[in-house]
Amino acid sequence: MKLQIAATDGAHVFTAYGAGFVSVDGVRHERNLLVSPQRLLPGWTLASADKLAIDDFAFLAGLDADVTLLGMPSPLRFPRPELLRPFAEAQKGLEVMEFGAACRTYNVLAGEGRRVVVALLFS
Repeated sequence: MKLQIAATDGAHVFTAYGAGFVSVDGVRHERNLLVSPQRLLPGWTLASADKLAIDDFAFLAGLDADVTLLGMPSPLRFPRPELLRPFAEAQKGLEVMEFGAACRTYNVLAGEGRRVVVALLFS
């Protein structure tokens, strides 16, 4: 699905997504990817959703973001409760959603100038 993008003041935005891929600023990505308005980090983790570790969540919780989105393909697999400890300790929230919702939500929040990060898992 192609996305219609409003003015973004140079922030990274999702321009399309589909089965097994997302496009950021028109560039296609097919592997785990972290996106914030100022940063792209391909391969932020090598883990699949079922293999995420506490270190992965500590990394995400340590980012300078007010909102952290964890996007993955359907069906959603929510993290084990013990993995969320870094977010609780940092007093930050984590939203888990499917790819399309994560891309759309990120674009809206980034367009509002919010400090948002989305961590995408492709498997």
